[in-house]
Amino acid sequence: MSHKVAFSFADSKTLFFDVRSGELLLDAALRNGVNIPLDCREGVCGTCQGRCETGSYTQDYVDEEALSADDLAARKILSCQTRVQSDASFYFDFDSSLCSAGGTRLIAGQVAGVEQVSETTAILHLDASAHAGRLDFLPGQYARLNVPGTDAWRSYSFANRPADDNQLQFLVRLLPDGAMSNYMRERCEPGQTIEFEAPLGTFYLREVGRPLVMVAGGTGLSAFLGMLDDLAHKGGCGQRVHLYYGVTNAHDLCELERLKTYGQHIGNFTCDIVVMNPSEGWHGKTGLIPEHFDRGMLDASPFDMYVCGPPAMVEAIKTWLAREAVADHRLYYEKFADSNGAKQAA
Repeated sequence: MSHKVAFSFADSKTLFFDVRSGELLLDAALRNGVNIPLDCREGVCGTCQGRCETGSYTQDYVDEEALSADDLAARKILSCQTRVQSDASFYFDFDSSLCSAGGTRLIAGQVAGVEQVSETTAILHLDASAHAGRLDFLPGQYARLNVPGTDAWRSYSFANRPADDNQLQFLVRLLPDGAMSNYMRERCEPGQTIEFEAPLGTFYLREVGRPLVMVAGGTGLSAFLGMLDDLAHKGGCGQRVHLYYGVTNAHDLCELERLKTYGQHIGNFTCDIVVMNPSEGWHGKTGLIPEHFDRGMLDASPFDMYVCGPPAMVEAIKTWLAREAVADHRLYYEKFADSNGAKQAA
């Protein structure tokens, strides 16, 4: 028996490999060519330190000088002493180049179709079934796609969970004059090849042990579709999951029926939709997302908040959390810019 493990690094690279039953995590990494910095291999020096983001594990021995009680409570681990008991993901606060682990691959996918899901948004469907084995990524991560016929690359979050058939979805905002937008409108045809680099990003769903608050701005929804697909596939997470989905105009809204289906598969899933500039006929919530945060819900128990959207929205939410002195929460966020597809996570 073996378990699938993901190592994510500070430079947004991620590498997947198998760990054999009973095998030390460090030994498995070295066996797969991931040369994690190490020294004593006795649980004393702390050189091979990381943090378990998802999954279960045990540690043989950890010296208190290497990891404190608070470190252990925060799920920090020493790779040389860790044995995984399930599929798991780990984060290391250094660049992948320090351990000779590139972590990404250039993959060729075939266009399976383009689905218009709003006036301003489309889903690009890619068939990567020719790729040997399942394409692994963590729900919430993204890929860099080469725009066919150009030297331009654009970054898009996976809008679905990993699947054995390697069918992929990317939510794309259709800009008036964007490299990918123009391609999808003017030249895109089924069967065309799109090369992409994946997986990338440190914005992904961690171990769910507290209520989740998800905040999506515009096509930032894409990352959450991947996360919610994964939670639905697992039958929920045992915690309350609330999504705030905000757009500029009502005609930007998309995938509303899909959001409704999550309530059937994820226990305690709820969703608020907010339109910043309401038009005639819109009768839902309006304005900015922080204006609709349920402070009572946020104060009821510690929670994890995930935010993905334009930089201005992310900064507004960070400011609101600080101004309101909201305690007992962990914040994970990713900013993106529609003009060039750049992403920044924290």
